[in-house]
Amino acid sequence: MGLTLLFLLQFLGLVFSSPPRCDPRVRGHCRPIVVEDKTPKCADVLLSYCDDMPYTQTMFPNLLGHKTRRDAESGAEYLLMSVVESLLGGECNPDIRMLGCSVVAPRCESGKVLKPCRSTCEDARKRCGHAFDQIRMAWPYFLDCDRFFVSDEEGCYNPLEGLRGDQPEILNGSLEMALSEDPSTRMQFSYQSNTQMINVLKRTEERCPNIAKTYSIGQSTEGRELLVIEFSNNPGQHELLEPEMKYVANMHGNEVLGRQLLIYLAQYLCSEYLQGNERIQALVNSTRIHILPSMNPDGYEAAVAEQQDSRYSDDEGDRRPENWNIGRNNAQNIDLNRNFPDLTSIVYKRRRNKRYPSDHIPIPDFYWFGKVAPETYAVMKWIRSLPFVLSASFHSGDLVVSYPYDLSKHPLEHNMLSPTPDDKIFKFISKIYTTSHERMSNENAQCGSSRAHSKKGTINGAEWASFAGGMQDFNYLHTNCFEVTVSLGCDKFPPEEELFNTWHENAEALIAFIEAAHRGIKGIVTDEEGNAVKGARISVRGIRHDVTTAENGDYWRLLTPGIHIVAAYAPGFSRTVKKVHLPPNMHTAGRVDFILLKSGAGAVTPDEYDSLPSMGSYDRFDPYNQYERSSSRADSTRTHEERLEKPWWWSYFTMPGGPPPTWLLKQQ
Repeated sequence: MGLTLLFLLQFLGLVFSSPPRCDPRVRGHCRPIVVEDKTPKCADVLLSYCDDMPYTQTMFPNLLGHKTRRDAESGAEYLLMSVVESLLGGECNPDIRMLGCSVVAPRCESGKVLKPCRSTCEDARKRCGHAFDQIRMAWPYFLDCDRFFVSDEEGCYNPLEGLRGDQPEILNGSLEMALSEDPSTRMQFSYQSNTQMINVLKRTEERCPNIAKTYSIGQSTEGRELLVIEFSNNPGQHELLEPEMKYVANMHGNEVLGRQLLIYLAQYLCSEYLQGNERIQALVNSTRIHILPSMNPDGYEAAVAEQQDSRYSDDEGDRRPENWNIGRNNAQNIDLNRNFPDLTSIVYKRRRNKRYPSDHIPIPDFYWFGKVAPETYAVMKWIRSLPFVLSASFHSGDLVVSYPYDLSKHPLEHNMLSPTPDDKIFKFISKIYTTSHERMSNENAQCGSSRAHSKKGTINGAEWASFAGGMQDFNYLHTNCFEVTVSLGCDKFPPEEELFNTWHENAEALIAFIEAAHRGIKGIVTDEEGNAVKGARISVRGIRHDVTTAENGDYWRLLTPGIHIVAAYAPGFSRTVKKVHLPPNMHTAGRVDFILLKSGAGAVTPDEYDSLPSMGSYDRFDPYNQYERSSSRADSTRTHEERLEKPWWWSYFTMPGGPPPTWLLKQQ
């Protein structure tokens, strides 16, 4: 038994203590134990979107904690860097991508990571932050200037160094470059995305801060800003007796020429003012000019996408007629030029009763219970908030200027001349644009359906094509503003090669039409003590359409040359009448002030028009808050996360099985 146990122990000892079988003649049979060195080391930059960085070595883990190149390439950060040029419409390229590379693939020297400079990051955010705002995207977290970038004292480097070494630096306030260049050379005669358009307007404001100011009047259905740029010697404020006029374009998203022209006009006004153009300086110093290049930015994006699809289509049959109007309507499929309150029908129904006016007609309450587009709502509030005198809306599909009314006065006649009480002045200002245009007044250049009725490039809207709910009728019947519609050509989306000629064909007309805001008369209405009378009516004999005084008692009344009998009156004051003579060659408004006497003989009772209950009150704007309620109801049907996911680019960054990159969403 003892011998047996001893033999067993010896055997087990041989088994467990004997060295592993190893035959060096058998490949792979013996493998040496290798201790892996896990110390991070510099390695070649192999990320394709970072191969143009001013260094060739990087290190993982990177500043974001990505352990390997594969981790970095699969992250939403790198995906954003790869598409940021397209997202921002080419703006801030390649700055944002290269800044991202300095964090995702940081510079490595002598086994150490070098961090980029905070000052470089802060400068980029200052220049490019609004580009992200316009697409409702938050500034990327990995470009947090305090978190991933360091100061000069800490030994940083500039990842953008040498990027613009060959380009001249333009310092703020310096006019050297402005004076040495032709303004037209800075215009890009190519179609620009909404982001690019916003950037051009912002840069124009920065270049001409003393005369230019941008402001938003609201947002489109998909959240894009409806940005206006104004020009004045005192931007942001209404000045006494200074007329205000506006230009609006791209109401139909697929009609793009007007949008480009107004972008160029903003650049032109700024450049020419800086270069000392006396005509432009006088115009800006005496007029407050408001420019809204795109009223329908959502439709524009849809139209651009359709154009790109058509270009890349090999099959001509794919270009179906039903695609031609893609982008015309807004994102809710609403035609914005049919979405305004139909006040023209109200005028027609009451035209036989002289007690009813054809001006400052209240918006019917029932209008608010229909579908009101956010773009329409924003523009209506804008029109009501400022004392506009003159306006033009730009379209395409024809070469003509049309004027109110747009709705035929006969319900069964769609091509019937339907003039306003101010038909003479509308023809007069329409002619100013057409005769200043290089081709519009030439009947041989006419195109489209207006040719049968237009007269040297002008036409009554209803005689051309009758419709209700148009913007120019609303301007005329609800406010003091006289608006016409300028159709710039039959091709709604012409090739970019035509933009240069189109600008030069319209440049003089655009300036001359602004100058038309100074035709007629202007003045101030006060009481005996010199106090301004707000809301006083200015009437012209023979024209059944009054204008009213603004907050400070000033007014503007467009009139044709000739002799006019003008009266001013207000509730509780006597009517004052004056005879006015406007010479044919008078291009500035005549000054006609009125002093109204309180009560006594000839006193006017409270406005008889307001005493008609069926007319309602002019001040009633969405009285039941119906627009806000409907917007809130639509918004409340979605969860908070869904509301954050609204931007059009969101689905591109969401990956199956991965966490959603909510850091991209701009908090509301």
